[in-house]
Amino acid sequence: MALCSVAAVAVLTGCTTFEREQAPLPYSGDPLKDGETAISQGPPRDRVLWEYRTAAVALRRGQFDEAKRLLDDAILSIGGIAANDPNAKKARSYFSGESSKTFHGEPYERVMAYFYRGILYWMDGEPDNARACFRSAQLEDSDTENKQYAADYVLLDYLDGLASVKLAGDGSDAFKRAQALAKNPLPPYDPKANALIFIEFGNGPLKFATGQYAEELRFQPGPPGAASAVVRVDGEPVPPEPFDDLYFQATTRGGRVMDHILANKAVFKTGADVVGNVGLIGGAIMAAEGRGDVRNAGIGLAAAGLISKIVSAATVPAADIRCWDNLPQYLSCAALRLTPGQHTVTVEFRDSAGSPMGSLTKTVTLNIADGTKDTVVFVSDKNQ
Repeated sequence: MALCSVAAVAVLTGCTTFEREQAPLPYSGDPLKDGETAISQGPPRDRVLWEYRTAAVALRRGQFDEAKRLLDDAILSIGGIAANDPNAKKARSYFSGESSKTFHGEPYERVMAYFYRGILYWMDGEPDNARACFRSAQLEDSDTENKQYAADYVLLDYLDGLASVKLAGDGSDAFKRAQALAKNPLPPYDPKANALIFIEFGNGPLKFATGQYAEELRFQPGPPGAASAVVRVDGEPVPPEPFDDLYFQATTRGGRVMDHILANKAVFKTGADVVGNVGLIGGAIMAAEGRGDVRNAGIGLAAAGLISKIVSAATVPAADIRCWDNLPQYLSCAALRLTPGQHTVTVEFRDSAGSPMGSLTKTVTLNIADGTKDTVVFVSDKNQ
């Protein structure tokens, strides 16, 4: 009877509160419309994730005001990533899954929010705000607390320095950092460059979980897509190399390959389960075969074992595999000095064998004004 009473108490204290299951959201097939629906009607913890995804679609469609609005709201949330988020506190406990927390994303995802916003600022003639975004992105990719690794995006450093040069400053340190990270020589800065062509292509990394309790967060490359891009301006080739690879960034920090493992929860769950098994079996034997104090001790041990098993069952070590799943793999940029007037830019995307992917070829008309504002274009191999 004593064992049953303790078990009942353990069951009651081990209960968890479940959120009401949400009805499926209406689906139209338009990623922009469906993203807006998910933002306004979906779980609040997924709001930033859908803002990321939807902003990327809006940017690729040329709906820049929409992209800015979404990115501004997401970045505001990123700025509040520190510990006062109750959902983050809940997820850090042993009894809530990582996916219960408010989504902000892995460092490479947060970097891309700032990167896209920086492009949009430069489009608006605000290279100073663009530079601030690129620097904020660098901070997202670095360990500012323990100083174990530094940001290692070539393009962020390169654009930081270019913006400084455009603002009549010194971009040499940023250029040196970028060149140290680049695989090939980078073009020197031209203060009179008046056209920037941002290019993205390929399919970005996806997340999955491994391990006994799905506690290991890992990454895999996105589906095969464009692996290179050939750029021509008025028929003349402009060979921008891919500056950065988001799969590399997802799977490394400071260039070191990292295993993303939520070890503490997994160890706690395993330990609690083992303790529970020992307590239940040992206590049952003592209670069945012992007398007096030994029997009572056996009942107590079995009760403790049962509580430990319940605690183990309530522990949720699974990794959060929610993912900004419409990112590119490669990022590139070309800064050019063009004469005022109209120019034609053609971007031909190629597969891993170097063969043109004709359906993805993009042609953009640049109208270069005779003024101080740069002309900025964004070209993606994605139609959505």
